[in-house]
Amino acid sequence: MMRYRGYEARVEPDPRAGILHGEVVGIRDVITFQAESADQIEQAFHDSVDYYLGFCRRRGEHPETPGQ
Repeated sequence: MMRYRGYEARVEPDPRAGILHGEVVGIRDVITFQAESADQIEQAFHDSVDYYLGFCRRRGEHPETPGQ
């Protein structure tokens, strides 16, 4: 399990595509990310969470947080 800014994500390999695929858990909104290697997956997770937070801010919405 990975954690960043209060969000948690699960990561699983996708052997057919040759990538790692992750998804933030504990919220209804969908935040996904992927990377080609374990070295890149944490940054992809951070980038996706940061994008989600910025997207909500630009729309004037409150981002969903775990446990909400």
